[in-house]
Amino acid sequence: MPTFGDIRCTMHRHGDDLLSAGLGLRGLAGLATPFAHPFSPTAAELRRRAIHSSWKGIADLDPLGGFGDVYGAVPDVPGREYTTFARLPHARSPHRVLVQVPDAFDRRKRVLVVAASSGSRGIYGAIALAGCWGLPKGFAVAYTDKGAGSGYVDPADGTGVALDGTRARTGDAVLEFEPEGLSVDDGIAVKHAHSGDHPEADWGRHVLDAARFGLAMLDRAMPEDAPFTAQNTIIIATGLSNGGGAVLRAAGDDTMGLLDAVVAVAPNVYVEGHGRPLYDYASEASVLLPAALAAPLFDEVPFARVAGLPLPAWALRGAALRAHGRLAAQSPVAQADEALAMLRAGGWQDDALRVAATSVSLDLWRTITVAYASAYLRRGAGRMPGGFAYRAPPLAGATLRATWWAEGSGVPPGAGIVLAGGTDLSLDPTLPGRLSLRDLWQDDTLRDAVRTTAAALPRDNLPILVVQGTHDGMIPLAFSAAPYVAWLRAAGRRPVFWQVPHAQHFDAFLAFPGFGERHLPLLPFGFAALDRAWQHLDQGRALPEDAAVRDARPRGAGRLTAGALALPG
Repeated sequence: MPTFGDIRCTMHRHGDDLLSAGLGLRGLAGLATPFAHPFSPTAAELRRRAIHSSWKGIADLDPLGGFGDVYGAVPDVPGREYTTFARLPHARSPHRVLVQVPDAFDRRKRVLVVAASSGSRGIYGAIALAGCWGLPKGFAVAYTDKGAGSGYVDPADGTGVALDGTRARTGDAVLEFEPEGLSVDDGIAVKHAHSGDHPEADWGRHVLDAARFGLAMLDRAMPEDAPFTAQNTIIIATGLSNGGGAVLRAAGDDTMGLLDAVVAVAPNVYVEGHGRPLYDYASEASVLLPAALAAPLFDEVPFARVAGLPLPAWALRGAALRAHGRLAAQSPVAQADEALAMLRAGGWQDDALRVAATSVSLDLWRTITVAYASAYLRRGAGRMPGGFAYRAPPLAGATLRATWWAEGSGVPPGAGIVLAGGTDLSLDPTLPGRLSLRDLWQDDTLRDAVRTTAAALPRDNLPILVVQGTHDGMIPLAFSAAPYVAWLRAAGRRPVFWQVPHAQHFDAFLAFPGFGERHLPLLPFGFAALDRAWQHLDQGRALPEDAAVRDARPRGAGRLTAGALALPG
């Protein structure tokens, strides 16, 4: 069982609510509110900034995107928050849990939504999915950061992040992450990469801990209605991306029957012997996909070309890979075709590859594999594989450091932190680091760590709904959701599987020029799946059938319409 530290309770009313910190939809879609004192923002200011950045990182709030009109809403939801650091018995570092209890909690329904942050985000990283769906209905929402988050530690001034989000020195407060023996030369320490706990192995347990904390905080918030238990409270787990994988892991770890339903959206989930784990295909894409982008498949794909021509860097990647013995073809065109053929042979589908080009241009493949390699090998900040390190340039002073908890993604670079190392002085300077990360896939220690992230089989009668975009280029359907669902069915389970045409992984990217016109948001399908799970539990309505959502179509150049979504009935 987990242990919980000191619990912080805060009230959020009168212009500072649970769902948007008083910003509303207009404020969430706009620029961040400046801090009154940039060097020392208050806990309330940091919370507002964290909620704002979590919404902007997940949802498409662009005027053409339809949020707040076609789907979704951001009403004012007053209530209380309870937060603490929870610790698994074997863990060196805690994971943060937080429970939001709306003043209008439905005491008759007694519903707790449990959510895990997407990616490696901080504690509010699932608010655009779980909070947006559950809080306006009068449901409480419990969140976990899954042992990741943005509690960055800077050895330059000896500070980390306290429970209220403010920066504090070791010894002055209990910190979210307190690595031992960190020196200035080691760079910035990040919990997901450097805790030594391999947090991904415990994703499911983190979710179940959040559920237990949620029940305990409902007891505290409403003692007259206590006890809140798994027997008298409906518990629905949901998450997006890594959060989706975490709730599916929780489904397999839930031997006590805490969960009543699970809704996973674009889940990063792995079943040993089925599909491919993230590190495998991400390290492959980091090396090969840039060389493939000159192929005709990527004609007119946003961010893959400039003025209709492949960038020289991609021709250089092909030549560099040939020099390293990774490609055999001699001409740039033939090298692109060879790299593309290798990706297809590994199971990549063309719709996913086209969208994956965006992740090349944003350098996401290298960013992800650096952090995951360090976590899998349990390396500290000064011993990251490949010679990598996270560093804050000298000009990144106290003002940027103060924003790290609120704006950091949990996997730098970003918020003034850069990814250093793994480079040389060649014309393709990042290739050495990428090749070293790819070659680590043959390392037995790393592979053993990945095996500990495999999902276990959930109980037979647990409702599971999985929603995935067919154009997902970050967590491709063919590597994650599809093999997971097939595995469940082969074992006699009956999951619901919605495959959404034209939907990709990052709704926030739909605001990019040329991107939203070609795709659909995934969040409305997540909301719809949660609706159907709730109707099944509350009304006994039959679970929906699988759906390919065949009538859905890209948004186009205009505003999103309900007809384009064609949500399953």
